[in-house]
Amino acid sequence: MLKIVAEHGKCEGLGMCEAMADQFFEVGDDGVVQVLDETPPEADRQFVDAAVRACPVAALRLQD
Repeated sequence: MLKIVAEHGKCEGLGMCEAMADQFFEVGDDGVVQVLDETPPEADRQFVDAAVRACPVAALRLQD
């Protein structure tokens, strides 16, 4: 099962992930990403992967 993992200590709240996939990511008022759906459907893998790769500080990753 595909899972989104966020390393909150690395997150700088730049919001690239949210801009690309707002149904899966949200930058909170504290400036840290919140994963809204940790287990996205396989059909959304490419979409989520692009958002994860867009993170300039590599605070996100996908785990199978």
